[in-house]
Amino acid sequence: MEQEHRRRARYQGTHPRSFREKYKELDPDKYHADVEKVLQSGKTPAGMHIPIMVEEILDFLDIQPGQTGLDATLGYGGHSRKMLEKLQGQGHLYATDIDPIESEKARVRLEAAGFGPDILTIRRMNFAQLDQVAPGVLFDFVLADLGVSSMQIDDPTRGFTFKYDGPLDLRLDPTSGVTAAERLRELDEGEFSAMLAENSDEPYADRIARAVTQIFRQGGTVDTTKQLAGIIEDTLSFLPAGERKEAAKKSCQRTFQALRIDVNSEFESLYSFLEKLPGVLKPGGRAAVLTFHSGEDRLVKKAFRQHQREGVYSAVADEVTRPSAEECFRNPRARSTKLRWAIRA
Repeated sequence: MEQEHRRRARYQGTHPRSFREKYKELDPDKYHADVEKVLQSGKTPAGMHIPIMVEEILDFLDIQPGQTGLDATLGYGGHSRKMLEKLQGQGHLYATDIDPIESEKARVRLEAAGFGPDILTIRRMNFAQLDQVAPGVLFDFVLADLGVSSMQIDDPTRGFTFKYDGPLDLRLDPTSGVTAAERLRELDEGEFSAMLAENSDEPYADRIARAVTQIFRQGGTVDTTKQLAGIIEDTLSFLPAGERKEAAKKSCQRTFQALRIDVNSEFESLYSFLEKLPGVLKPGGRAAVLTFHSGEDRLVKKAFRQHQREGVYSAVADEVTRPSAEECFRNPRARSTKLRWAIRA
């Protein structure tokens, strides 16, 4: 913990003053008027997290008072709050999250809203451990939102954004495991290129991997978000000026995504979650999964259809459900979202 404080202190004061002054958590349930103006503008500012596809999720899960459910990825707690409201003080909701920082904030928010331990239990666990959340309990409904919360993305000290300089961390649990900077030092050129291609379909994977590993071969380091972004921008300098800026931005996004997936073993965790999911659902129980890129969606689609063929699920989504055009305008971060569902036989 002391090491974590020192790491954060190192980057304190490195961000633009305007960002530090503006950055704060904006609670959509608290700042109704201000948030509505922001949503109508189609721009989601730093510090604001807006739950995605709430109506579609609640419509499918069909939550009834007295039921028992699981929010497998608590995050900001926006979906949890809506599900708790549906329970109307009866039943119980379990929630898991491995991020000690954001899960504690979510607990405080939800308790302040009247949802205490009598109806809500929060476990600091990876959602791959869903069979250990409440041993012996079968759930009427399960939700897994696989997105990184806006609070994590917008905080420069977490390393998820390249808009501001900060440590190249990218861990969902900043208290354990290796950082993205440490992981880069472990990879050779071929391994890094393969990671970029597999985790984010990066078209310039070979070029970026070669440039990054060359830094290490020359005795250098890649420790910050801006360093990595700068290497990617330099690598794509061969592109025509008119398309270079946008291409570099997208390659930065894909590279950070690929590293985040690898550092947090996200595909492995999702695979484990999907294998264990039928075992924690009641007969007729409903599961919904929100994905944010093609690799996640392929895993969910394959697992749901395989279990349906085996008779484990009575029905699964034939096609993904996407957010409406209106929601995407109001919250641009919703654009890549896909919802798939399954019903236990």
